[in-house]
Amino acid sequence: MHIVLFVSCGTEKTKPVLDRGLLSEIEVSLDTLVQTWYPKTVDSINGGFWPDFNYKWEKEGKQNKMLVSQARHVWTASTLALFYQDKKYEEIAAHGYRFLRDAMWDNNHGGFHTLLHVKNDSLTILSNTKSTYGNSFAIYGLATYYKASRDTAALNLAKRTFLWLEEHAHDPVHKGYFDVLQSNGSWFLDVDTNDADYDNFTRKDWKDQNSSIHLLESFTALYEVWQNPLLKKRLEEMLGLVRDTITTPKGHLSLYLERDWKPISLRDSTDSYRKQNLWMDHVSFGHDVETAFLMLEASHILGIKKDSVTLRKAKKMVDHALEWGWDPQTGGFYYEGVYWDKEGRHTIENEAKVWWTQAEGLNSLLLFSKLFPDESRYLELFEKQWDHIVTHMIDHVYGGWFHEGLDTNPEAKYDAKAHNWKVSYHNIRALVNTIQMLRGEFPLTDPKHL
Repeated sequence: MHIVLFVSCGTEKTKPVLDRGLLSEIEVSLDTLVQTWYPKTVDSINGGFWPDFNYKWEKEGKQNKMLVSQARHVWTASTLALFYQDKKYEEIAAHGYRFLRDAMWDNNHGGFHTLLHVKNDSLTILSNTKSTYGNSFAIYGLATYYKASRDTAALNLAKRTFLWLEEHAHDPVHKGYFDVLQSNGSWFLDVDTNDADYDNFTRKDWKDQNSSIHLLESFTALYEVWQNPLLKKRLEEMLGLVRDTITTPKGHLSLYLERDWKPISLRDSTDSYRKQNLWMDHVSFGHDVETAFLMLEASHILGIKKDSVTLRKAKKMVDHALEWGWDPQTGGFYYEGVYWDKEGRHTIENEAKVWWTQAEGLNSLLLFSKLFPDESRYLELFEKQWDHIVTHMIDHVYGGWFHEGLDTNPEAKYDAKAHNWKVSYHNIRALVNTIQMLRGEFPLTDPKHL
């Protein structure tokens, strides 16, 4: 199950990196970050987790409960329970699991609701669509909670969610999954008018990289604890689609694609239209370096031996991001770039160094320093990335990470520390993974697998 041989440039340098105090420094940073988030975010009144905190970590905002953020907390607490071998994090994860089960699951149509609002003592549904992306995070959290707790009811709910997506979101003709679904799970393909103000109606007929890579992620977690043949088939399907179809020959992801996987491209549009609709077509360096890791993780859990195809594509993605999404002066990955002509000329459109992009970059740089120990730049850039995070990303006064690095936006110190799209999943995962790599305990960098 866990035996996989990745092609490496050598194995002599795969020993844990313990010099310069990096290991102990990152261990302390993780402990501090975890204690900042938990138990502060646990909502003992309404269930689940409080999402909205200002820069001083004071509760401030609407406190709506979004499926993605609630499920990510379940995953994070479960991961911490496994990492620390500490029951208090398992209890936090169980608290979040019960909220998913009792408040966010749709007992009428199946699947999880996307967004709930707390009003007085009751919860009301704010979303009028369902999201495959959101349900994938529910699978991710539930499967990992089962791994920590062995609560078979949680595993059964993860299985139920997978089968609901199979019935409602999977495309049997062109493969992959639609993200935007009607509340009852129906497709939007025959709905032409947005008379109900449906969420994300613009991309109702499309497929996308974001839901695809996180389905890859969640199916990987579920398959680790449930070796179901259909699940294996879908995990293999998503690995192939992400690696061979969504990832371009240049080494970056296409953001949105038509049902038959033709990329949505604005290259032939006017400059003004492209800028107004940058969200549709750009290079997301954070997603690229994250996907490089997720593909290797999926291949590992599938037990694919000597998977040089996935390794080569993953390396190309990291190298592409380093080539023109990396700041060589202070470190850090920029947020968005654009290829603007057929000759491959490109620009950085958004120089923000957003917290989750930096976390995923940290994780992948160290991973590739282990997989390719003869290419010293990966380790050097990992250390530079960590220095950037310590200097510009971590709030040493109030705790947590800033939304954006202060080197690109000094005013980010006053931005919210937490909201529905900013939880602890990316940076805690990165720190846990890098600690395990530095200790020589990370499965993907185990010398016997290299």
